[in-house]
Amino acid sequence: MENLSELREEIDRIDREILTLLNRRAKIAQKVGEIKREKGLPFYVPGREAKILSKLEELNQGPLPPESIRAIFREVISACRALEEPTKVAFLGPQATFTHLAALKHFGTSSDLRPKDSIDDVFNEVEKGRVDYGVVPIENSIEGIVNYTIDMFLETDLKISGEVFVPVNLHLMSKEGSLDRIKKVYSHRHAIAQSRKWLSENLPYVEVEEVSSTARAAEIASREPGSAAIASEAAALLYDLNILAKNIQELSKNFTRFLIIGKSDSEFPSGRDKTSVMFSTRHEAGALFKALQPFAVYDVNLSKIESRPTKKKPWEYVFFVDIEGHRKEERVSKALSELERGCSFFKILGSYPTGFKE
Repeated sequence: MENLSELREEIDRIDREILTLLNRRAKIAQKVGEIKREKGLPFYVPGREAKILSKLEELNQGPLPPESIRAIFREVISACRALEEPTKVAFLGPQATFTHLAALKHFGTSSDLRPKDSIDDVFNEVEKGRVDYGVVPIENSIEGIVNYTIDMFLETDLKISGEVFVPVNLHLMSKEGSLDRIKKVYSHRHAIAQSRKWLSENLPYVEVEEVSSTARAAEIASREPGSAAIASEAAALLYDLNILAKNIQELSKNFTRFLIIGKSDSEFPSGRDKTSVMFSTRHEAGALFKALQPFAVYDVNLSKIESRPTKKKPWEYVFFVDIEGHRKEERVSKALSELERGCSFFKILGSYPTGFKE
């Protein structure tokens, strides 16, 4: 017990030291905020924050794992940034959706997070300057691309300044205490699709109904007897629901990727970046092959390519491409310049730090 007391005293001493250093960091952050305000500089600099987290990961010798270091310092950065200027962020709501979790993961709990009813609303809030940034889904590792998000980039001049990957862990939750009392299950169509096998094996005769979000499903389950929702653990906590079955999604490695949108992208390379572009080719044989050839010439990897109808003319398409590297890197810059010369439409959506899959 004496040894335990000594260890606890040492922890208390370290905690006091951490507290002193945190407040010291906060005071410096306030001074940084004053300088930024005077010079009209942005308060949120994604490339700088990504470099801070990467450097801390390199310095970390354990036993804390890298994801814990990122989570801890993300909150430290969020709290210090709020002293400079609270970051206003719109996200596809309501609260406890996976988009909400993405916003929390990227901006931290000290940010001013505002739920919106649609992807269109998120884009409009950012475009009109009512918020600084928006968080929208772009793709799921199982269900694929979110086409509406891509379409919105055609209609606005907003840029991508970051990306976040959130693991999709789906749980069955209810006010009821056992599965045999469940008569109806609610969830978003993607969550239902990802949980179809578990539902057919465990609740084969229960009615399943689609709703606008997993959080909406949890809200309904919180007030409707005999009902359950497929949603996140955060939704269970928010609506005080019992988790009757955990991780009912068919695949364990299931992620949704979210984009951070704003008036500008990440101006300077972080050392681990992506660049997203949209383009259309001329309607002639071999046009797409010729357009993509510069990426092979300059050894630039394409991590994604998707096509969407332009909606202006039948059978004309716009391509959405993710490139590894920052637009200011020489090889990426040269490849993009050559791509632009061969396109009928070309738009750089932004360069930004690559997100972590945890």
